[in-house]
Amino acid sequence: MTFTLLILFALLLVLGAPISVSLGLSSAATIFFYDLPLSVVLQRAVNSIDSSPLLAVPMFIMAANLLTTTGVTRYMFDVVRMIVGRLRGGMAHVNVLLSLIFSGMSGAALADIGALGGMQVREMVNQGYTRRFAAGVSIAAATIGPIFPPSIPIIIFATAAEVSAVKLLLAGIVPALLITAMLMGYIALIARSQNLPRDTVRPKLREFLRLVTISFPAMLTPVLLIGGLLSGTFGPTEAAGLTVAYAVLIGFLVYRKLTISSLIETARDTVLATGNILFVVAAAALFAWVLTMDQVPARASDWLLGISENPLVLLLILNLVLLVAGMFLEGIAAILIIAPIVTPALVAAGAPPEQIGIVMVLNLMIGLLTPPVGMSLYMMSIAAKMPFAEVLRGVVPFFIPLFTALALVTLFPSLSAWLPNLLME
Repeated sequence: MTFTLLILFALLLVLGAPISVSLGLSSAATIFFYDLPLSVVLQRAVNSIDSSPLLAVPMFIMAANLLTTTGVTRYMFDVVRMIVGRLRGGMAHVNVLLSLIFSGMSGAALADIGALGGMQVREMVNQGYTRRFAAGVSIAAATIGPIFPPSIPIIIFATAAEVSAVKLLLAGIVPALLITAMLMGYIALIARSQNLPRDTVRPKLREFLRLVTISFPAMLTPVLLIGGLLSGTFGPTEAAGLTVAYAVLIGFLVYRKLTISSLIETARDTVLATGNILFVVAAAALFAWVLTMDQVPARASDWLLGISENPLVLLLILNLVLLVAGMFLEGIAAILIIAPIVTPALVAAGAPPEQIGIVMVLNLMIGLLTPPVGMSLYMMSIAAKMPFAEVLRGVVPFFIPLFTALALVTLFPSLSAWLPNLLME
């Protein structure tokens, strides 16, 4: 059964079918060929998206769209620029820090690139950086978004692996800061060896305070979100709802850039984005059900534990699998297929679920930077109006800090598990 499923899935991908169609159609065909009840197709698809944590996904998407509509990203860019721009290679540092800040609002790598990528590349080129280097920095920094809360891939993982979404979201804070530090450290080395330019901006206290005042309501968004999660006041779904309400409030009353028509347009874009994600979720759930019926998760668990009961060894195997899967599969689909298969074995071996989730998400977000799928590469190519090959050449050097961060998260479970265990015991 599994062999038939995988052959059909691969064939549909080769024929150019979207990942969601490939997952769903191959699963439905396998169910039909093996005379399984066809009613399962609809039942599994509907049940998979009937999930409280998944309600957070459309609301986080809408909150990010609303904040982008207000134009506040430009103000935040200027604030960060005044703080670190005068360092050598300062505009590259600005890109990384801005991605960290914006990640507390978007929760997705592609959202970061779509909202910030064009502006980041344009500003760096104006300061004397090559377009290749500017695109590479911007894409690498966008990997922070899916790690720092609110992270849509982490919520998807929590749903697929049936673990606490709150703990997983909190688990992403330290690794996200680690990735930020790695990228900035690497940029500092390049800045010294290649004599990268300093920013030409001359910070003035009055202008700086004005920009901070303007940006403060938007920059308060991740503070409210993380504060609520840390205090236990609300979970991911409630946090997402509050974030949307807050974004609407400041959009109308503070920035006054949000109108009824732009609100409707934002809602439409959110529905389209959510539909794409939930279509993948429903199709992947059906795919995973067929694998479960053929006892693939149980056999995979036995096979992994038969290789080793050392969690580090199993995590290294997982990394290798994910590096290959990330080149061909869209991140959310890969999480939904792989997480239920490997998580039980890794947990049984002693790996914390928080570490498993962060390792998986970070690995697959790096996969967004690798061809042939490489959605971040395509998104930056569109945003910065650059050839795909040029974007790829720009990001290759930044695999060094990203893989270093991945290695550290793999080797040291406490980087992921320490904070949620401390705060939620």
